[in-house]
Amino acid sequence: MVYVYARIHVTIVARLKFFEQFSACRSPRIPLYERVRINATVVPPACQLSFACAGYDTFVRYGTLHTEERTVKRLLAMVMAALLLCVGTTRAGPFEVGVGAYERGDYATAVKLFRSLAAQGDAKAQSELGYMYAKGHGVAKNYAVALKWYRLAATKGAASAQYRLGEAYYLGLGIARDYAEAVNWYRLAAAQGDAQAQYHLGVMYYLGQGVAQDYVEAVKLYRQAAAQGDATAQFILGAMYAEGQHVGRDYVEAVKWYRLAAAQGYAAAQYHLGESYLKGQGVTRDYAEAITWYRLAAAQRNAGAQYNLGVMYAKGEGVAQDYVEAIKWYRLAATQGDAEAQYNLGVMYAKGEGVTQDYVRAHMWLNLGAAAGDAEAIKNRDIVAKLMTPPQIAEAQKLAHTCQARKFKGCD
Repeated sequence: MVYVYARIHVTIVARLKFFEQFSACRSPRIPLYERVRINATVVPPACQLSFACAGYDTFVRYGTLHTEERTVKRLLAMVMAALLLCVGTTRAGPFEVGVGAYERGDYATAVKLFRSLAAQGDAKAQSELGYMYAKGHGVAKNYAVALKWYRLAATKGAASAQYRLGEAYYLGLGIARDYAEAVNWYRLAAAQGDAQAQYHLGVMYYLGQGVAQDYVEAVKLYRQAAAQGDATAQFILGAMYAEGQHVGRDYVEAVKWYRLAAAQGYAAAQYHLGESYLKGQGVTRDYAEAITWYRLAAAQRNAGAQYNLGVMYAKGEGVAQDYVEAIKWYRLAATQGDAEAQYNLGVMYAKGEGVTQDYVRAHMWLNLGAAAGDAEAIKNRDIVAKLMTPPQIAEAQKLAHTCQARKFKGCD
């Protein structure tokens, strides 16, 4: 039996794009022309976790809150109680009106209000005005002007400005990249309880950027950010506990952090929570629950979750065996360039499971998997080729070339 490991595509929240590359244990792939016992349980070897950090982008936290009904009711009750306490006692000032305008997309009004307040020395408004210049929202993008406002606000102790100034130094936005200076500003914001600063300072300690590498300090900072609800920090803590990296391996603790991040719609955490239920690590094995979490992650285009849903439908684990549904999920993962999904899709075309048997399509998908250097895909592509005519092979090769050129879109 061949084990396949997932390459997870992780959506990271906040302005630092943090790539977590680690081997996520997957269900075994489907052998070509060889039946396997549907109820056979296979537990892959332990996975390894590694981190790398690069790039810049901004993402927004979207997702489905997965929780019990009573938890939702309790949360709503708490929100209503807070609102009742506030009604009649709090009046929105110019800053709050500006924030509301910004959130509605009324940048002109937000800029006007923030500019007026910033000129009066309001540190929060200075920070927000700087952010609008950094993003080009309602004004022409201008990092130099953004930095001017950040610095004014940061020297007055505004945590958001300190964080943003640290980010500018980390990424070299409008200023020379300087990790040591980034650490200084992140540390000031983190000391005030800014969760993003705590998380990013943790990253810098983890990677040894601007400071001596210190995993203990990194974990401490991740914990601080996670305790404030930072989903990325929660996910990373879960992964570290699952793999026993720089903390003692503890699957129960891993599940705890995965669940918190997953409840915020964090796709990678949803995927790994599904893995925990699939393998019974930190929780009782439950295929149905695994599928629930895989579905949530798959809806956010997590290729690993899409692939595993395909495997579970193909094998009938936690769901009625359904090759058509398996094909659907394999195809979604395959169009994201997932080589293992491409391999299994090729196998199913070769067998005629869930689709009409089609050696041309089988060869095409196996060829795409083989292009990633997969020895099994190469071997099985050649098996299929022996059942094809030369014109069919030529057609399959042309389709594979076209599919690659289209980045796997519209291939099938």
